[in-house]
Amino acid sequence: MRAGRLICVIAAVALGCIGAWGERTAMGANQSEKKLNKQVTKTVQCDYLLYLPPGYGEKEQKWPLMVFLHGAGERGDNLELVKKHGPPKLVEQGRDFPFIIVSPQCPRGIWWTEKLDTLVALLDEIQSKYAVDTDRVYLTGLSMGGFGTWSLACRHPQRFAAVAPICGGGQWFLANRLRDVPVWAFHGARDRVVPLDQSKSMVEAVKRAGGDAKLTVYPESQHDSWTATYDNPKLYEWFLSHRRNKESK
Repeated sequence: MRAGRLICVIAAVALGCIGAWGERTAMGANQSEKKLNKQVTKTVQCDYLLYLPPGYGEKEQKWPLMVFLHGAGERGDNLELVKKHGPPKLVEQGRDFPFIIVSPQCPRGIWWTEKLDTLVALLDEIQSKYAVDTDRVYLTGLSMGGFGTWSLACRHPQRFAAVAPICGGGQWFLANRLRDVPVWAFHGARDRVVPLDQSKSMVEAVKRAGGDAKLTVYPESQHDSWTATYDNPKLYEWFLSHRRNKESK
């Protein structure tokens, strides 16, 4: 008997809840449409190396700009670390380039993919203070900087004339945004830190979107696919062959 009464009570409570829900649905859901409209301000900062090419400032002319993003091992607050690889290393060795080169440093424990606002602000700063040809802005980076290159280019494709990510990867579903930005990616076939498939998936996604993308694979290279890449003059010739606004001179 007690069990029967308990079942009746539970059934009555359930029916009451269902009835209340039905009445509430009939009156309309208890939610309304709203919109957030709020101004958010943010202060960003970073240290960086700046290279000005021979002849800069001698006459009125605009110069191409190359942005270089270092790897995870060069993070911190010591800019000497940024000179370990890539264009900053070559500049330190005495090599001249026909570019303005800006090489920011990422703080320790942070990833370039978390610093996109900072990189955009730095790009704005350099373009406002120096004689930059905004139709010839190029982006490159290695390892963590390769991921940063893919990420920054996918989110701000209109800022770059060409990009060269090295042993990096990204979000392939955003790669269609690069259909108007030439891409030359590089990767070592034996890379155990960042698998080759990371570059392959991004390049293939750009191609599917109708973009101009190519991948150079070093068959015997492991993670260090950047030394051979940055030592190759053809990379810089390839950069300079591209303009964002092809009608301008």
